[in-house]
Amino acid sequence: MVLRSTVRSLRLAPIAAVLGLLAACASSGGSRPSAPVNALYGQLDQASKGYENALQQSRAGDLEASQLTLTRSLDQLKMASAQCGNTPGCDPQRFFSVFDRLLRLKDGDFDEGQDLNSDVDPSQAALAAGKTGAASLPEAQRSVTLLHGQKLSELIAMNGPVKAALEMWLTQGRPQLMDAYVNYQYLRYEMWPQYQKADLPEALLFGLMAKESGGKVHAVSRSGAAGPLQFMYATGMRFGLGNDNGFDTRFDPQASARANAEYINEQLQIFNNNLELTIGAYNGGEGRMHRLVGDDTSVSFYDPRIYNQLSQETRDYVPSVLAAAWLFLHPDSYNLRFPRTDGAPGSITLQRPASLSELTVCLGSTAGMEDGWFRTLRNLNPRLDPQVTQPVGASLQIPKPLERVYASRCVDGPWPILAHDLHSAVVPVVQAPPSPEQVPTVRRERRYKVRRGDTLVSIVRNLHCSSVQEVSEMNGLKHHHLAVGQELKLPVCL
Repeated sequence: MVLRSTVRSLRLAPIAAVLGLLAACASSGGSRPSAPVNALYGQLDQASKGYENALQQSRAGDLEASQLTLTRSLDQLKMASAQCGNTPGCDPQRFFSVFDRLLRLKDGDFDEGQDLNSDVDPSQAALAAGKTGAASLPEAQRSVTLLHGQKLSELIAMNGPVKAALEMWLTQGRPQLMDAYVNYQYLRYEMWPQYQKADLPEALLFGLMAKESGGKVHAVSRSGAAGPLQFMYATGMRFGLGNDNGFDTRFDPQASARANAEYINEQLQIFNNNLELTIGAYNGGEGRMHRLVGDDTSVSFYDPRIYNQLSQETRDYVPSVLAAAWLFLHPDSYNLRFPRTDGAPGSITLQRPASLSELTVCLGSTAGMEDGWFRTLRNLNPRLDPQVTQPVGASLQIPKPLERVYASRCVDGPWPILAHDLHSAVVPVVQAPPSPEQVPTVRRERRYKVRRGDTLVSIVRNLHCSSVQEVSEMNGLKHHHLAVGQELKLPVCL
C-alpha cells in the first residue's frame, strides 16, 4: 500500500512541477506590475495551488472533493482572467496559458488508479479490452477517449483560428451547436459504437456532425453531399454506402458513422495521425491535401505552404470541427450548458395507422421538446417518408421516454383524431395561369410606306402604342435602317 502511494506520488510529480512553473511564470515579469495587477496574479497563483490541492485530495482517494476543488480553481481563474482584460498592465496571455493547461490536465487525470504521467486513458483501455460497455462509464470519461494512444485534448492546439471558432460556436453558431447536441444524443446509441470500435474519440464525431449537418440525418448540401456526416456519392460508395432497395444509406446514421470512422482512420494512417490534416482532407478532398503535404506529414495545417493554398471553407472548417469537439468536452468552462437529454433508445408498435407527421402532432411538446419531435422521429426512422401513413403493427424507433407517452396520448383520445384530421386535409389544386410567354399575342396589322424624313423613332412616336423594338422585330430591321418607299408592318392601335 505504501509502495502504491509512493508510485502514485511520483506519477503526480510531473504535473505538480508544471503547475509550479506556471505559477512562477504568472508571478514574474520584467517591469514591476501595479497593485491591481499583482492582486490578479495572486489569484492566478491561488488557482494553480488549488489545482495542486485537488491532486493531493485525489491521492488521498477523495475524488469528490478533488473534483470540487478543481472546479473552484477553474472558476477563480476565469473570474481573474475576465478582470485582467480591464486592468492596465495585466497580461491576459498568462491566464490563457494556465487555463488551457488546467483544462487539458482536467481530462480524466483524477480517476483513481490512473497513471497521471501516462498517455493512455484507462476507460479507453478497458473499452478496447472489452471489460466494460460505454454505458457504464461516467459521461466525462466516455467523452475523453483517445486518438490512437493520444488524448484528444493534447491534439487540439488553442491557436487563433480555434479560439475564433470557439467564439463563433458560442455566439451566432450557438443555436446550431445546441440542435446538434440534442440530435446527437438521440442518435448516439447508433453512431458512437462505430467510432468506439475504430478507436476514435466521441468528441471528434460530434465536432464533425455539428459542422456538417447539425445532426440532421436527411441533410443534403448544394454540392450533393448527403447524410449526417455529408458524404459525396463517390466517396460513400468507396466506404460501402449506396442504394439499399431504393434507400440511400448515406442517410443511415449507423452506416454513415461506420463509413466516416473508416475514412478518418484511413487518412490518419496516410497523414501519420495528423488530425488537422485529416479533417482538412475530409472537407477539401484527400487528393488535394496529399498533393500539398507530400511526404512531410509532420507539417502543420497552419503552415503557409498548406494553409494559404486551401479554400476559405476548409480554413474555417478544421478549427470549427476542433472547437465543437472541445466544447463537447468542456462546456462548463465556457459558460455553456447543453440541454439535459435522455437519448435512451426505444420503440413502439403502432396500435393505429399513423405517419411520422401525425405522431409529431400527437406528441406535441411533451418531455420539454419545445420544437416538437419531428426531427427526432425522422432521424430515428430515416427510411420512412414522414407523410406516408404506416399500418397497424409497424415498428418505429422512438426515444425510450416517449413509449409511455405514445401509449397514453396517441392510441386513443382526441390527439390522434386531431392529427389524422389535419394530415388528411385536402388542399385544392389551382392551375396557374399561363405566363405571358405562353399566351400567343394576336395583333391586327396595317401597312405603312416610309416617306422621306421618316425615322423608326418618329414612326413609333406617332403610333402611341408600340415600341421601337416591337416594330423592328415585326419587320426584321437591322440597326433600325429604313429606306424611302419601304413598306412596313405596323400594329393597329385601338
